[in-house]
Amino acid sequence: MSTELSEQEVIRRQSLQEIINLGINPYPAEAFEVNTHAADIYENYERDKLSYKNISIAGRIMSRRIMGNASFAELQDSTGRIQIYIKRDEICPGEDKALYNIVFKKLLDIGDIIGVKGYVFTTQTGETTIHVSLMTLLTKSLKPLPIVKTDEQGNTYDAFKDPEQRYRMRYLDLIVNPEVRDAFIKRTQLTNSMRSFLNNKGYLEVETPILQPIYGGAAARPFKTHHNTLDMTLYLRIANELYLKKLIVGGFEGVYEFAKDFRNEGMSRFHNPEFTQMELYVAYKDYNWMMNLVETMVEKVALDLHGTNEVKVGEHTISFQRPWKRFTMYEAIQHFTGIDISEMDEKTMAETAKSMGIHVDASMGRGKIIDEIFGEKCEGQLIQPTFITDYPEEMSPLAKKHRSKQGLVERFEAICNGKEICNAYSELNDPIDQRKRFEEQLELGKRGDEEAMVLDEDFLRAIEFGMPPTSGLGIGIDRLAMIMTNSNSIQDVIFFPQMRPEHKVEH
Repeated sequence: MSTELSEQEVIRRQSLQEIINLGINPYPAEAFEVNTHAADIYENYERDKLSYKNISIAGRIMSRRIMGNASFAELQDSTGRIQIYIKRDEICPGEDKALYNIVFKKLLDIGDIIGVKGYVFTTQTGETTIHVSLMTLLTKSLKPLPIVKTDEQGNTYDAFKDPEQRYRMRYLDLIVNPEVRDAFIKRTQLTNSMRSFLNNKGYLEVETPILQPIYGGAAARPFKTHHNTLDMTLYLRIANELYLKKLIVGGFEGVYEFAKDFRNEGMSRFHNPEFTQMELYVAYKDYNWMMNLVETMVEKVALDLHGTNEVKVGEHTISFQRPWKRFTMYEAIQHFTGIDISEMDEKTMAETAKSMGIHVDASMGRGKIIDEIFGEKCEGQLIQPTFITDYPEEMSPLAKKHRSKQGLVERFEAICNGKEICNAYSELNDPIDQRKRFEEQLELGKRGDEEAMVLDEDFLRAIEFGMPPTSGLGIGIDRLAMIMTNSNSIQDVIFFPQMRPEHKVEH
């Protein structure tokens, strides 16, 4: 990244100084009262013209056409763009006419933020326009915006198309490609829809620690840090599950949290090291009940965002109408591979996975191998929302043993558009069994599995006081937002995704 100024940046700084020399503050402290927005004018002006005789609006100059003593410009606010008309004799009466020529024609640039007052009218060409009677410079822009042009066919040519630069400079992306805001608006609508659904059921939204002395609740590598005052190692949470279950032990019957979680693992268009999950725990429920809740809640989200339970995602139309299809884990693998692995021991299963072209190493236990087979051969083929149920016990150290199927646990994942969007259990509340499962995870860790869980004595102590039968759920908000906004990458639904450091340009 270069710190050397471009020719345009030098000119803009010179303009800034000239503006200051004229006695104009390019960054005024006074508030500028805004009483309308571009979208409001377009939506309501024709049917209520009297309400737009004295308007005040602010935004960024996105284009200009100077024609002697009058000019047109395009102003962009948070809701869209609108044309403004500026006449020298009206905004700069008397001896101040020179200001129009000096400031607006020579010293203001595309990207500058101004406030204008005036009235709305319709031009002879039918363009809804603001006739400006007062103009105030609110912010002088010192860097030029990328050029954006639209041809006669409506095709947009944008100098700011490099995805890496757009993610790195999201603020600039939002200026020159304002349509990207729609995905983030829908993301907020998504979380609001889920909140209202859960609040209406009487569940309590809570907050749990992000810095944890023992990371747990998932199988993942953590980020590690150090607290100087306490002289102790802390970890950024990989999940908030164990803390939320402690609240169930404490007597709450339903708690949920929209949580920032952190996992020190690979990055892709489906993975960001910092991501958002909504986790929910409800006492006296099981995973069958939770499947019905997930179907109902996600269908509601689709209806709230799109007015229909069908959502276009790439080349697919995904229907969230209940009921969703269901496979057990073993059924799904047999369905997509033709091989029944349910009775195989670890050695046979490893050989079978290798015969399918799947990498297997000594650190992988039976559960990890099953997970790899499912991920490679099944997950990507599940486009319509599908519940995968009844996982092998080795894959799920926090889930309750299946009530009728030996060696399995009461767990499900929802897969949609080829990726997991949620994970849920009938939660394990037997403290003796839970300790045994943690110890098995420790053995996997000794074999080299960096994602194996650690043993949490405080959590074990909590459930030894008695945790009621409970069902728990984790929904990946980023992945669900990708689907609900038809986004191809997780970076498209995270304002500021993690990026590699910028390379400095050597001169």
